[in-house]
Amino acid sequence: MKVTHVEDLSTIEKRLSIEVEAALVDKELTAAYANLSRQVKLPGFRAGKIPRRILEQRFKSEVEADVIKRVQLLGFLDALKETQVPAVGDPSFTGGKLEPSKPFAYSARVEVKPKVEPKDYKGLELPKVDFAVSDERVTEQLERMRSQRTELAAFEGRAAKKGDFAVIDFDATIDGKPFAGNTGRDVTVEINEGQLIEGNLPGLEGASTGEQKELEYTFPADYQLDDVKGKTAKFAVTVKQLKEKKVPELDDAFAKSMGEESIEVLKRRIREDLERAARARAQADEREGIFKLLGEKNPVELPQAMVSRGIDFLLENALSSLARSGMDPRALQLDWSKLREELRPRATVEVRGQLLVEAIAEAEQITANDEEAEAKLVKLAEEAGVPLATAKNQYNGAEARDGLKTRAREEKVFAFLKQHAKQ
Repeated sequence: MKVTHVEDLSTIEKRLSIEVEAALVDKELTAAYANLSRQVKLPGFRAGKIPRRILEQRFKSEVEADVIKRVQLLGFLDALKETQVPAVGDPSFTGGKLEPSKPFAYSARVEVKPKVEPKDYKGLELPKVDFAVSDERVTEQLERMRSQRTELAAFEGRAAKKGDFAVIDFDATIDGKPFAGNTGRDVTVEINEGQLIEGNLPGLEGASTGEQKELEYTFPADYQLDDVKGKTAKFAVTVKQLKEKKVPELDDAFAKSMGEESIEVLKRRIREDLERAARARAQADEREGIFKLLGEKNPVELPQAMVSRGIDFLLENALSSLARSGMDPRALQLDWSKLREELRPRATVEVRGQLLVEAIAEAEQITANDEEAEAKLVKLAEEAGVPLATAKNQYNGAEARDGLKTRAREEKVFAFLKQHAKQ
């Protein structure tokens, strides 16, 4: 194989003129027909003993089409090794005529990684990062945790008030006649403003256990059942039981129910969790902000293959996040094409930002060694709240370790940009 010419079509695309030697063409044709001879069955011939001329009479076009594809790909892969062209996408092939004992000449068009010469990356006006957690946020989280542990406890001796719950039986009629779903037994409703169809029954405020009440309710005009939509029904309601919310006290007993030895330890854990989440959000926002600033000053043209891979990465992360939260993405009936287009702007910022950071690292001779990659792994484990051994298992492969070096180098580039930013 030899590359006869390399043509720059743009900053992100090249055309390679390739010539594959006749020997390889003949070898691929011979192998293709030998393989076909073993697979097909023809009357009068044993498997593997069908003469090539017979196969050519019947299958020449199909065999040659397959051989052309294989010769094109093999020649292209060798051409990349020879020329060191930084291809980033699948090639498109044109030209080429397959003839026995003759070279196969064709061209390959492929997107390439752009050569980036970064500029104006010193003196950036970088956004301020703040991940402080106020006492109010800790208190809010504690209250949410209390609310999640709220229980309903039956009571007697007082009338129902707003915010209580009632267990009721009911029978309803419209114009004196029953309708679909007009009866209910042991139904729990909240005594609060809202719609009966949503489980709220404000008319029971002031009621007592065992009391019977007559109430009217007008169904919404867009109610799903045609027979009752927009109509007023009379409900005969029997209050069987009243219940009130019991919210646990913020004491050591509550802390122990949450897995901590005291309320102070629980508050400290909540603050640490909130700070970890706030730090992660702030760092993500800072990273995106830096990428956008660099991109504005360096409008690098991007190969669509790299952007598509960036979209794949963002989509994979989003789906993994949904899965971790217990949701099945397949049940959401997502419009994948629309979702990919919505992610395209973010992916573009991400891909361009990574290219520029890499170029700045090269320009400023910023590198990351094994020790710095190990420190990055320790930091990732701490941020995720997982044991270091677990993180090491997740980053065990060579590719994953290279990824750690890349992330460590990126942080060093960010530190450099901050050092040289406008104060």
